[in-house]
Amino acid sequence: MLKIVIAALGLMVLTLPSAARVLPFPSEFKARSIETNGTSLYVRVGGKGPAVLLLHGFGDTGDMWAPLAARLMKDHTVIVPDLRGMGLSAHPDTGYTKKNQAVDIAGVLNQLKIDKVELVTHDIGNMVGYAFVAQYRDRVTRWAVIDAPLPGIGDWENIIRLPLLWHFNFRGPDMERLVAGRERIYLDRFWNELSANPKAIDEATRKHYSKLYARPHAMHDAFEQFAAFNQDATDNKEFLAKGGKVAMPVLALGAEKSFGTGQADVLRFVATNVTAGIVPGSGHWIMEENPDATMKFVTDFLAK
Repeated sequence: MLKIVIAALGLMVLTLPSAARVLPFPSEFKARSIETNGTSLYVRVGGKGPAVLLLHGFGDTGDMWAPLAARLMKDHTVIVPDLRGMGLSAHPDTGYTKKNQAVDIAGVLNQLKIDKVELVTHDIGNMVGYAFVAQYRDRVTRWAVIDAPLPGIGDWENIIRLPLLWHFNFRGPDMERLVAGRERIYLDRFWNELSANPKAIDEATRKHYSKLYARPHAMHDAFEQFAAFNQDATDNKEFLAKGGKVAMPVLALGAEKSFGTGQADVLRFVATNVTAGIVPGSGHWIMEENPDATMKFVTDFLAK
């Protein structure tokens, strides 16, 4: 696992996939704020059919999923929220444990009168996704989980010690002062170092997300996502101890130049029915670096 994660430092590949820019959601999608669990989430909904829920991570917002949402809406009802304190969602002072954010998501689904979903997650979305799956097992029919670890699970204690992941402990008032007005510089570090091809994250994409993370309280709340990891690790261990492994089909999709097969290694600690996949020629930013391969993996998995 450690060896695979360190491979994310390899930034050059021989054959580079086509890159993607930030695209608008199809006009059929409607966006609104939904009150849930003491906060308000910005949620996009479109399409018809079985429901699929897409959860983003740090450095992105729900906007990352627009190309996938456009494909899935043909035969799915697609729900795409911005997580608590991120994107265009509200910015509460507390509540950033992934266990609590799973309650946010359950509230959104309740408001939409949706009982069961297929789940697709990336980065911090994986962590919220696992907390949701663990607490609401009968509401998730299958789960595609993409390129990030789960706090407290598997080789977590070694993963968090990797120099590449110094940002897990970068927070506090002084750090916020350093980043204030320099959000683009801070985010460039992630797009450049955690990608296989930094040019795949184009200038328009960088400007788009930098503007969203420069909104009032946005970077503070992003740091709070990481600050909650210790409690998340405790919660995840309790989920596993009390409820055991989840049984729904799971696609563990790692990027070739990031988690690779290590994604499946992690998921096998918490799930019994895991299929591994690799997004070729991509670093962590799968929807920017190789969207076509990512979308094919996900759509094929959901179609089974």
